[in-house]
Amino acid sequence: MKKMSKVLSIMLMVMMVVMITTNVFAAEATAITPKTIDGNSTVNVGGITTLGNSIAKIITTGGIVVSVVILVVLGIKYMMGSAEEKAEYKKTLMPYVIGAGLVFAASSIATVVFNFATSINIT
Repeated sequence: MKKMSKVLSIMLMVMMVVMITTNVFAAEATAITPKTIDGNSTVNVGGITTLGNSIAKIITTGGIVVSVVILVVLGIKYMMGSAEEKAEYKKTLMPYVIGAGLVFAASSIATVVFNFATSINIT
């Protein structure tokens, strides 16, 4: 219980740091025009989006593979272990479940954030 409260308090502190906002003193969006060689002032971000999506898919797939392998190893150790070892594996199971859940949900969270960010119109 004591360990769980430490983990929960650390997660809350991290969330508080992430949620802190400050004032940004910047130029208006209409005052910034990108410079290109051909004189066209539009910026194509399709390549960056495609690259970001492929990198996110690779990282998510790698995380899923690693988490499944770790689950298999923990399951085998749990089945072969003594009563004391089984109790120890149960203690390590909760952080694993939280981490695996975050890995499985990471692509969904990133998609929601990306859709929210692209829906904002700066005019």
